[in-house]
Amino acid sequence: MSVKFEKFLISSKGFDDVIDITSKVQNIVSLFDIENAIANIFSLSSCTSLITMDSEPNLAYDLAKILESIVPINKIYQHDNFWHDGNAYSHLRASILGNNITLPVIGGKIMLDSYQQIVMIDFDNKPSQRQIIVTVTD
Repeated sequence: MSVKFEKFLISSKGFDDVIDITSKVQNIVSLFDIENAIANIFSLSSCTSLITMDSEPNLAYDLAKILESIVPINKIYQHDNFWHDGNAYSHLRASILGNNITLPVIGGKIMLDSYQQIVMIDFDNKPSQRQIIVTVTD
C-alpha cells in the first residue's frame, strides 16, 4: 500500500462561495498514475466544506438558503463573543457539512456521476486563500 499527496490553493470570496475543484483534484490523481485507490480531499480550514453536488447556481443558492435557516449569519454566537470576528456561523456551517470527502478512484478516474462535482464552499466572512490536500491510498 502506498500513500501519495499533493496540495493546492484556492482563492475564495467567502460568504457561501461555491468553487468547483473537480478538475484540479482529478489532475492530481492522474499525476499519481494509480489505477485503483481511495482519494481523500481535505480542506485545511474550519470555515470551509468539501462536498459533492451538482455545481449549478440554483442548487448552490438553495443550499445557502437552507444553511441560513439552520445557522443564521446575523445571530450572535458564543464564538463571536470570545473572538469578536463575527464568523461563528461559518465554523458551524462547515461543521455540519464537513471539511473532507473520500471518493473511490477506478481506472485512474475519480468516480463521480455525470452531474456530480467536487466543490469547496467557503462560508467565512471575508475572501481567503484556502489550502486543499489530496491524499491517495492504493
